[in-house]
Amino acid sequence: MKQFTKGLLIGTIATISAVAGGIFSFHKSVIKPIEEQEDKFDENRRAAVRKGRSAHSK
Repeated sequence: MKQFTKGLLIGTIATISAVAGGIFSFHKSVIKPIEEQEDKFDENRRAAVRKGRSAHSK
């Protein structure tokens, strides 16, 4: 029974760490590039608005 409990505990820890690693790698490879692209679009949009306002202020 002691071996079963030890194996179950190690298996549970390994499964949890594998799931956490999968979530982390998914976030890093899929979600983070999308967020960076959105930030870049927002920055370009703000720059265009500033440029447009300064062109019409004279």
